[in-house]
Amino acid sequence: VQLVESGGGMVQPGGSLRLSCAASGFTVSNSDMYWVRQAPGKGPEWISSINTSGSTKLYRDSVKGRFTISRDNAKNTLYLQMNSLKPEDTGLYYCAKGPALSPRGQGTQVTVSS
Repeated sequence: VQLVESGGGMVQPGGSLRLSCAASGFTVSNSDMYWVRQAPGKGPEWISSINTSGSTKLYRDSVKGRFTISRDNAKNTLYLQMNSLKPEDTGLYYCAKGPALSPRGQGTQVTVSS
C-alpha cells in the first residue's frame, strides 16, 4: 500500500497548484481520503476530505472556496486543486487513507511567497 504525492512547488500569492496523490495497493474510491498540511514549526492540520462515494467533500474553513478535492477512480488518484494561494498555505501537503490517516504519503512541499 503506497501513496505518492506530486505537484507541489513555489508559487506567488494568488497563484494556483494542483496536487496529485497516486495510490497503489488499494482503491481510493473504497476509502475516505484526506489531505493534510504541516506548516513549518506547527503540527499537522486537516485540509480536506472526500468520502467513498464522492458525495461529501469537506474543507477546512481557511481553504473553503479556494481548494477543491477530487478523485479519478480510473487513475486511482486523489487531487487537490488549490487556487488563490496565500502565504499561510505554505507547508508540506500529504494525502492519507481513512480516519486513522494511515498509510500516508511522503508529502509534497508547497511554498507561497512573493
